[in-house]
Amino acid sequence: MKITYVARKVTLRDNFKERVEQKLKKFAKVFSDNAEAAVVVTLEKNRQTVEITIKDNSMVFRAESTMSEMNDALDKVTDLISGQLRKHKTRLSKRIKTGSIDDLFVAPAEEEVDMEDADELDIVRRKQVSLKPVSVEEAVLQMEMVGHQFYMFLNADTNLINVVYIRKDGSYGLIEPSDD
Repeated sequence: MKITYVARKVTLRDNFKERVEQKLKKFAKVFSDNAEAAVVVTLEKNRQTVEITIKDNSMVFRAESTMSEMNDALDKVTDLISGQLRKHKTRLSKRIKTGSIDDLFVAPAEEEVDMEDADELDIVRRKQVSLKPVSVEEAVLQMEMVGHQFYMFLNADTNLINVVYIRKDGSYGLIEPSDD
């Protein structure tokens, strides 16, 4: 697994990097050798935030934690990713029993594009998403793994662009285009 570090308002020490590598080594059996992990550490008013994003093939796992100590935040983040992996494995095993294996590994890859010309609308970042057909359940799973509040996808059943989102009560919503 290739690990890249980004330090914001803090200098990362070698012992922290070694600890990150040790923590991520336990995920080596789950991810391929081509997997990429991005570790972002930010210091803000005596609070340290550690964010880890792991991309492997078309799957994205992301977790973030803010604590007073960098190492405590790292421990929390690795626990969160471990939980995401367990949840994903459980859902995959259910889908393998009920569907085809080819449907499991189709997920949109995200690409960030800087926007310099959009000053009048205050758009600070634009993402382009490759849309591959996925089920609503797989879209919810992908949304949870990246930690977003919504997720746009191409619905495999209707072949239309849909959006799933998390409602205030914790349930999920689905936005579908209408014929009107």
